[in-house]
Amino acid sequence: MPKRGQRRKKATGALDPAGLTGMAEKFFEWMRITNYSEQTVKNRQNYLGYFITWCEERGLRYPAEITKPIIERYQRYLFHYRKKRDNKALTVRSQHARLVPIRAYFKWLAKNNHILYNPAGEITLPRLEARLPQFVLTASEAEKILSLPDLTDPLGIRDRAILETLYSTGMRRMELINLSMYSLDVERGTIMVRQGKGRKDRMVPIGERAVRWTERYLYDVRPDLIVEPDEGFLFLTSHGEYFTPNRLTQLVRNYVNEADIGKKGACHLFRHTMATLMLENGADIRFIQQILGHVSLDTTQMYTHLSIRKLKEVHTLTHPAKMKAPQHDELWQELSDELSEETDLIS
Repeated sequence: MPKRGQRRKKATGALDPAGLTGMAEKFFEWMRITNYSEQTVKNRQNYLGYFITWCEERGLRYPAEITKPIIERYQRYLFHYRKKRDNKALTVRSQHARLVPIRAYFKWLAKNNHILYNPAGEITLPRLEARLPQFVLTASEAEKILSLPDLTDPLGIRDRAILETLYSTGMRRMELINLSMYSLDVERGTIMVRQGKGRKDRMVPIGERAVRWTERYLYDVRPDLIVEPDEGFLFLTSHGEYFTPNRLTQLVRNYVNEADIGKKGACHLFRHTMATLMLENGADIRFIQQILGHVSLDTTQMYTHLSIRKLKEVHTLTHPAKMKAPQHDELWQELSDELSEETDLIS
């Protein structure tokens, strides 16, 4: 695949308004008009750019020239493609992400009579694996990470407030970045997430400890970080700016790595941890769904597979191979003696 800069230059350099690139620009304009999030628009620009460049390299410049076999050929290209930096294949999820915008693009073209039929309408997308998060923290591991910020440093207080908020609410990275200084309702113990995933607002509970740390940061630290004009974001960098996604990820990842607990992750690690621990402690999965902002309960059901404690208790109580406590020591001693006798006979 061409480098990102090269792809964008070529994709935006075409002047024909009826070409693949020209029509794509109209498609992105329609997405903005119909209130798609800017992040969704950018993602589709990026992934559709891969496809348009691939087509132009093969002399295909107009939507009407694209047929179902051509899109299927591109799908095979994605399957066999190997990244130059490590020679690894694209993951199934990455292949899927590159094909979804193509289907949306040609659906829009056909619906608006720019083409006679939708060549991507019958394309079968690769099946996504039902994967569980690789790591989830225990309560003690989470507390160890939370204790790491240097509280003698104002930025350490800010970092503690960020970690406490992530752990208490389970909000997404961008949701935390977009919090305003007026999002926190101390009296009710809630925090307002504005325009979360899917452009949806939601009110979520936040624990008392997280509230206190956020209050301390808000009144003792944030005023010294402000650089006018103040845009009102709750959490600011040392330069008085709002966090970029990568910068926030790196901040949280550094604390996870410093804890040296043998687990990796950043912001989403606390999201998985909050949901799993609450479920283990008896929370109704529907309430967890509401806190996390999941549209479908099926997405939240993932955490029932991560919540192993209840399964472990049932396994311990019901599995026929378990040993009753009073007999445990005696039985193991008998097994040990028998093994010793057999070893003596062999020798």
